[in-house]
Amino acid sequence: MTQTTTQTKQLNGVDVAALLGAREALEAAPEAANFTWKASSEWKDGVHTRTEINGFFGLGEEQSRAKTFTIDTDHPEVFAAPDLAPTPVELVLSGLAGCLTGGVASVAENRGIKLHSVKATLTGEMNLYGILGIDPAVRNGFDTVRVHFDIDAEASREDIEALVAQSQKRSAVFDIITNPTNVFVSVA
Repeated sequence: MTQTTTQTKQLNGVDVAALLGAREALEAAPEAANFTWKASSEWKDGVHTRTEINGFFGLGEEQSRAKTFTIDTDHPEVFAAPDLAPTPVELVLSGLAGCLTGGVASVAENRGIKLHSVKATLTGEMNLYGILGIDPAVRNGFDTVRVHFDIDAEASREDIEALVAQSQKRSAVFDIITNPTNVFVSVA
């Protein structure tokens, strides 16, 4: 018996056929679509924290990766810290950038648009009066987040804008940042 494999040429390195196959499989088994992402952190010193990411729950069972990812957070020297790593809020911007940019690549692949480059520049504006307890009327988080894309693709400006709009529409991190999320904190 000879097995034949058909490989679809990928324009941007995204396996859209696999993504669409996963979508069909999840539509047929909705309970498998419930995922729980996990991270565990440990305080190191000062405001330096190390977070490890490996296992998650999805497709109806616990999953693990071949590698554990480690992410450190700290604060800059202007906050009397050693500046060993990005701040947690910078990681939020990084998460948004990664989610939106990956979405642009996926949507472009699905629409048959060849990308040459995708660059995103993000800024998050915040007044420290909130987190420092100076003014209780000032929120602790970002007041404004701005995302600017510079995309070079074999597509019209309108098609590129549509890629970004669809990426935004399907981005989990964009949703997390722009909509209220229930967060429960407990102590052991």
